Amino acid sequence: MIPIGGLLVFCGLLAQTMAQLRGLPLPVGQALPLPLGQALPLPVGQALPLAVTPALPSSPTDLAKGLTSGLSNGLLSGGLLGILENLPLLDILKPGGGTSGGLLGGLLGGLLEKVTSVIPGLDNIIDLKVTDPQLLELGLVQSPDGHRLYVTIPLGLKLRVKTLLVGSLLELAVKLNITAEILAVTDKQERIHLVLGDCTHSPGSLKISLLDGLGSLPIQSLLDSLTGVLNKVLPELVQGKVCPLVNGVLGQLDVTLVHDIVNKLIHGLEFVIKV
Repeated sequence: MIPIGGLLVFCGLLAQTMAQLRGLPLPVGQALPLPLGQALPLPVGQALPLAVTPALPSSPTDLAKGLTSGLSNGLLSGGLLGILENLPLLDILKPGGGTSGGLLGGLLGGLLEKVTSVIPGLDNIIDLKVTDPQLLELGLVQSPDGHRLYVTIPLGLKLRVKTLLVGSLLELAVKLNITAEILAVTDKQERIHLVLGDCTHSPGSLKISLLDGLGSLPIQSLLDSLTGVLNKVLPELVQGKVCPLVNGVLGQLDVTLVHDIVNKLIHGLEFVIKV
């Protein structure tokens, strides 16, 4: 039989120990027993942790915007504007330049013949400069079967034709669309990719308009001749510079974005609603 004095001492020690335990962290997985219906009090300002929920799939609009935004940013960071500004137009337009030098040289010779009738010796000092290159808002459509994407890449720039003798002769505004086909593939290692299919200039998308011209020269004849030359050489020249850049950007897109897009393209699911 425990003496009453010893019981009192034991109860006092037990009460002191329980008071100390309330201020200590509990071991992992262990909780103090509470009376039925009573919740464990939380410190002021602390909320209960939320249940972890799986990430929701990206919406169709988010996928489309994510792709066009990723492509735009990748093209710009990859030096697209600098590439356009440094197009070797003058080298190609010179007689004997490029793979079709005879044809282009003849066209350029006809252009210069009209101008040199007003200013002798102009053919040796003509210059062609690209200025103000721009990447406009990309367009995105999905093929009817749902397995391919077509990205329209609209480009804008200005062309200034000038000479050392008289300065600026013409300034032209040029717009051209490059269309890139994007396909989804799975390789032998079951890795998924977006790859570039056909990439070309959109037929009829090249637009050339006169911004400024020197009034004393036969401007319309000069404009017609120069437009004829540019129609033959400019689209393929731009295409050859831009398409490899697009191909490189596809390999740098966000992995999660690519995975979501590829899954939809492989299964032919429509996801392009509005960009």
